[in-house]
Amino acid sequence: MVGMSADPVILRPVNEADLPLLARFLTDPEATGPFQWLGWSDPERWRREWEVNGLLSDEGGRLMVVTGTDRLGFVSWRRAVTSRSSYYWNIGAQLLPESRGRGIGTQAQRLLVRYLFAHTPVVRIEADTETENIAEQRALEKSGFSREGVLRSTVFRDGRWRDAVRYSVLREDVPTGLPDGGAA
Repeated sequence: MVGMSADPVILRPVNEADLPLLARFLTDPEATGPFQWLGWSDPERWRREWEVNGLLSDEGGRLMVVTGTDRLGFVSWRRAVTSRSSYYWNIGAQLLPESRGRGIGTQAQRLLVRYLFAHTPVVRIEADTETENIAEQRALEKSGFSREGVLRSTVFRDGRWRDAVRYSVLREDVPTGLPDGGAA
């Protein structure tokens, strides 16, 4: 792709040097972009969690999206419980402005799906995005997700409630035997 590094996109655990970049997503509206800016948030939140568990737990986690030595953003997942014995993952991605529109989000989400299916027993992974976020909808579809429907008034942002589109991918939808893309 034009403008992309020759190095592959990989996922890796967050290290301490990454924490200032993550804090930008909590304090800088320009870094988050129009669909993720939900107001000012505690910039030390992720540092405190990182000190406890490295931003990786049984309930969810965050991995850095990198290419070579360039940190491009992060992917995340959280457990969504459906019954006493069942759960699935809800995932998301956040990239720095200069990394958007280059296919990196698509690659990162594809890697995260493969990683989660390879290392957890879930059968379903889902993602939500605002109905107006066409770029993210395309990225999810290119990552193998299927559109399931519209969720009305699920996100409060910029003074009003917003609708979201829900996507999912099932374990059976992802080819087996593929490497998990360097996700650590």
